[in-house]
Amino acid sequence: MKVLDLEAAKQKAFRLLSLRPHSEKELEKKLREKGFPAAVVKETLEKLHDLKYLDDSSFANQWARNLIVNKVWGNKKVIAGLREKGISAELINSSIEKAREELSEEAAIEILIKKKTAKQKSAALDVKEKQKIFQALMGRGFPPGLILDKLRKIKKEDIDGEDRE
Repeated sequence: MKVLDLEAAKQKAFRLLSLRPHSEKELEKKLREKGFPAAVVKETLEKLHDLKYLDDSSFANQWARNLIVNKVWGNKKVIAGLREKGISAELINSSIEKAREELSEEAAIEILIKKKTAKQKSAALDVKEKQKIFQALMGRGFPPGLILDKLRKIKKEDIDGEDRE
């Protein structure tokens, strides 16, 4: 019976990993939810580690990079997402640091502001539009001080008549 459980658990894990990368905690939770005994889950996870299919460090780096570079999220939201997946604080910080080498939070905010103001006919933003942008960027996990700083700079650029990139 145990051999069948182990084989079934490995097959389930392989199927889950073929869909997308998973953290160890995530995979463990899903296998337990499927009713596999703790010993079988532990042995399955060990086997996946041995085969190099399960690596939280690699997972965290890929996940953080995807959220930061492709989805353009702020650090707060990335931290929350990785924490939910069972990644340690130390690993989260190093993954974010690595991904931020490619796209800083400042640059990400600037990209999103430009995207949100691209359809504007006039260069000046009114208070309501700035509030909307502020809320959208807060929702993506960016720090409020940095958002406000970038929104203020837009106004200065409009006044100066220059585009400072």
